[in-house]
Amino acid sequence: MLENLSERLQGIFSGLRGKGRLTEEDINQAMREIRMALLEADVNFKVVKTFIANTKERCLDAEVLESLTPAQNVIKIVLDELTELLGRTDSKLVLGSRIPNVIMLVGLQGSGKTTAAAKLAYRLKQENHQPLLVACDVYRPAAADQLETLGGEIGVRVYRGDGENPVKIATEGIQDAIDSLRDVVIIDTAGRLHVDEEMMTEAENIKRAVKPDQILMVVDAMTGQDVVNVASAFAERVDFDGVIMSKMDGDARGGGALSIKQVTGKPIKFISSGEKPDSLEEFHPDRMAKRILGMGDVVSLIESAAKIEAEEMEAEAAERMMRAQLNLNDFLDMNKQIRKMGGVSKLVAALPGGDKAMSQGQVDESALDRMEVIIHSMTLQEREKPDVLNGSRRARIAAGAGVQVSDVNQVIKKFNETKKMMKQFMPADDGNARRGKKGKKKRRRSLPGMGNMSMADMKKMQDMLKGLDK
Repeated sequence: MLENLSERLQGIFSGLRGKGRLTEEDINQAMREIRMALLEADVNFKVVKTFIANTKERCLDAEVLESLTPAQNVIKIVLDELTELLGRTDSKLVLGSRIPNVIMLVGLQGSGKTTAAAKLAYRLKQENHQPLLVACDVYRPAAADQLETLGGEIGVRVYRGDGENPVKIATEGIQDAIDSLRDVVIIDTAGRLHVDEEMMTEAENIKRAVKPDQILMVVDAMTGQDVVNVASAFAERVDFDGVIMSKMDGDARGGGALSIKQVTGKPIKFISSGEKPDSLEEFHPDRMAKRILGMGDVVSLIESAAKIEAEEMEAEAAERMMRAQLNLNDFLDMNKQIRKMGGVSKLVAALPGGDKAMSQGQVDESALDRMEVIIHSMTLQEREKPDVLNGSRRARIAAGAGVQVSDVNQVIKKFNETKKMMKQFMPADDGNARRGKKGKKKRRRSLPGMGNMSMADMKKMQDMLKGLDK
């Protein structure tokens, strides 16, 4: 989503960087190209007009034109205005003191409400809440069955009632949450293929009956400019509090994501980029703006690494990590952590220039699978002491894994490169590291050293991840 816009903007800025000084005509030309790029991305034309006017006014300031690095100043201004367009500040989901808190989801049919409800429940469960899902879509065939299936996958109970009155089901669901000691209720309402009076009236009735603490509108990011009209209609009738933007991993132009905040005044609270329960992420306008401008999203990458508490490791394994004395079993564990963070593709995309690498097909996600097959074809001794892997052993491993010897050599090469990189990222051993007897003492560790990575380190990591498929 938004890859084409990102490429267009980066191309425009590349042209500006090649000039030592910028003239007013240079700025005007750049603004014309940016306007066309935004319109082609399906951004609302009124939003584009305001964005270009504000950006151009700031870019024509004398301090910008007469500075030593005018192109960098222009990029900074575009970044600021793009962040403003997306919402400027984060808009988190705030739960009140009421028990249970009630969150009501609204939106058109096909926007992904039911899936979003399950993802939101999963997220709240990870934050130590006890959510209850309430199935109020009595019109779409098997809607309640779908919600119940999704709830079962994430271990969240679903209340579906036994009637056909959505308002009654909603109120009964809240009472059920009280009886079962649930602190959050998520109500999945019915949608239609387009905005109509019946849908709006039903949403208003449910709102009046349950008095939700938060109303979130689920919006399909692939809808384009039409999403603005739909959001405006819902804002007028049910006055929702924020937006969940679904299907951000689609290949549509995605201009709706850039338009909705300015047109409706309602912030984007979450974005969803996949089908997995953990694919619902908090929306950060500044990070999205940087991604669009090709600056990456290193902060989110660091946060993802910090969240992942690796499975409990033996003290001996922890010591190897601290000393960067990895073996191939540790390499397998690192690959598992990369998968938990979204895979190689997500990690590369979060690094500066990563989206471009992805679009050029430089990353092969299946490389991790091949790597694991090769390592699993080794004996325990070979995994623990890779130095014993001579030519005959590598030939045997290749035959067992169904690959070429060169593929085995490539895995060993990447393993050695990772060990070198770990030595750079690991803090110096001060001699006070905790030690314990094998099999006795355990501790939890997350991916190490991410918070201390410089831009040069990031480039090394990007090169390593991109090279997994070679």
